[in-house]
Amino acid sequence: MTRQQVRELFSRFAAANPEPKGELHYATPYQLLVAVVLSAQATDKGVNRATGPLFRDCPTPQAMVALGEEGIANYIQTIGLYRTKAKNVAALSRLLLERHDGEVPHDRAALEALPGVGRKTANVVLNIAFGEPTIAVDTHIFRVGNRTGLAPGKTVDAVEQKLLKAVPAEYRLHAHHWLILHGRYVCKARTPDCGHCSVNDLCRFKEKTHVQSLA
Repeated sequence: MTRQQVRELFSRFAAANPEPKGELHYATPYQLLVAVVLSAQATDKGVNRATGPLFRDCPTPQAMVALGEEGIANYIQTIGLYRTKAKNVAALSRLLLERHDGEVPHDRAALEALPGVGRKTANVVLNIAFGEPTIAVDTHIFRVGNRTGLAPGKTVDAVEQKLLKAVPAEYRLHAHHWLILHGRYVCKARTPDCGHCSVNDLCRFKEKTHVQSLA
């Protein structure tokens, strides 16, 4: 895409949804961190069903450590890889208490040093909890970046770096959410809804399911 096309794409996303929000439920940065760790290879809806009771009973790192790994596993057993995730949540909660006074650190290296937290999770927390203009590339953003021609790349890191260069500064804070929501509900993996895509005319996807643009 040209710079002008990229700007037009995000201006349309912004006009349709000026303040996009993630779909994970949380009340604090700590709960956001736990929810994102649990969301790996799971749906947000599935995570929310599990974390509703979990966060009600254990809203803090102190309470989570007291609950313990087995107790956490009982709450999240409907989520894929729940035993590994329970181990990570228990361990990261303990480390938050030991290293950060129970607070989620506003620092990428410190976040990525926590069990179960990789670059993508750190990007989400930095973006949502601390307002940093990071872009966490998940399967949806990877697909949208490649399909549209916005940020083609063979790896997650390549797509992220291209997005950081391509997205205009004024749109970078919310780019993460706009692209995820677009991939989740419009530019879907198996059945992209090109006929109801607001950026159809800008997209370079050769196998569009409908050529009419709604823009």
